Amino acid sequence: MLITPKTLSGFKDRLPKEAYAKTKMLRSITNTFEKFGFAPIETPHLEYAEILKKQGSDEIQKELYHFIDHGNREVALRFDLTLPLARFISQYKNELGLPFKRYCVGNVFRGERAQKGRYREFTQCDFDFIGTTSIGSDVEIVEVIYQTLKDLGLKDFTIHINNRKIFNGLCEYLGIKDSTIEVLRIIDKIDKIGEIAIREELKNISLKADKIDFLLSFIQKKQESSALSFLESLQEYKSHNATLKEGLEELEELCKILKNLLPQNSYKINLSIARGLGYYTGIIYETTLNDLPSLGSVCSGGRYDNLTQNFSKEAMSGVGASIGLDRLLAGLLELNLISMQENVANALLIPLSSLQTSYECAKNLRKLGVNIEVYPEVTKPKKSFQYANKKGYKWVIILGEDEIQNNTYSLKDMESGEQYTNLSLNEVKEKIML
Repeated sequence: MLITPKTLSGFKDRLPKEAYAKTKMLRSITNTFEKFGFAPIETPHLEYAEILKKQGSDEIQKELYHFIDHGNREVALRFDLTLPLARFISQYKNELGLPFKRYCVGNVFRGERAQKGRYREFTQCDFDFIGTTSIGSDVEIVEVIYQTLKDLGLKDFTIHINNRKIFNGLCEYLGIKDSTIEVLRIIDKIDKIGEIAIREELKNISLKADKIDFLLSFIQKKQESSALSFLESLQEYKSHNATLKEGLEELEELCKILKNLLPQNSYKINLSIARGLGYYTGIIYETTLNDLPSLGSVCSGGRYDNLTQNFSKEAMSGVGASIGLDRLLAGLLELNLISMQENVANALLIPLSSLQTSYECAKNLRKLGVNIEVYPEVTKPKKSFQYANKKGYKWVIILGEDEIQNNTYSLKDMESGEQYTNLSLNEVKEKIML
């Protein structure tokens, strides 16, 4: 009995066009990371379940894939790349040396309800600066976010910046310190569900109307000019408590350094940014494409001061961000900044008489830096040209008896129909690589 080929619900195959576009995007991203000295690491998809259990939100814990393996060990598929990093750093810190800068690209798994644009397996791309509390590491994360998007061809985007200490200080001031995490998770949804729904959810956790008014009034303050000018307008809040003061002063220090590093319209203070995950402790980031606001954040993160608390008594601070690759790819495609193409070679070489000579020719072109696919059969031109059209090749190199005898090459532009004959190998390269 034959098996019907089908993909598991919530999972996705990628055909060459989409996979190649994603690969091109990743090449650019990792090249940018390496410009700043971030080194790649890899961690397994499977971890001991105890490493991942009881971490993250209750929702993520419900979505955790965990099971007993063949060695009777309880294991789980990673749901993000941060907790494996915490285990990795604790295990290898003496070999790595601190501070340590890493990036990691890998698939993660969450058993959430499958729906359009949301999958149970998806790729994360993280970069982190571990082992220092210096504001310089926070600055560098913002720089990397900015440069990564610029290198992908994006021009109009905003890095939204806030500080979890400001939220902590506000909750402390309002006498709701014990509800801080719950309040954060509700506030984090304000762009998705709106102010009215947020008010209802805050009421449901027994917050009084005056405290809700104060919170919403604060987070809805908008930066109208520069980040530093906006922070200057918040000076009165420093007197409320030390936590609020520290949060605001850290943002001031960050923006003073950024002032001469990035265009001032590329980042702004956004007091409504909460980042609902419980492990953030300091400055936080979310990045949106101004031409596609409905896309949501394409790069988010922040500082976490207790990264290794489950693995070591030694406190270790870190700061990092994660790029939403699938979401960012969708944005690049919509803005025509990356193309979906079937082929990865520059040209197709069609042999009309000799496979041996054709493969030798392809080898010589590759030495000149041209990516070449060889049609693997000597067949009628119609069949091989149909293949070239289906794959979307602009250029086809034709190698028949006449070309072999004269040691020349023919080249056809599949878009215009124009054909060039009696070309040398270097002339073929020049036309293809224009």
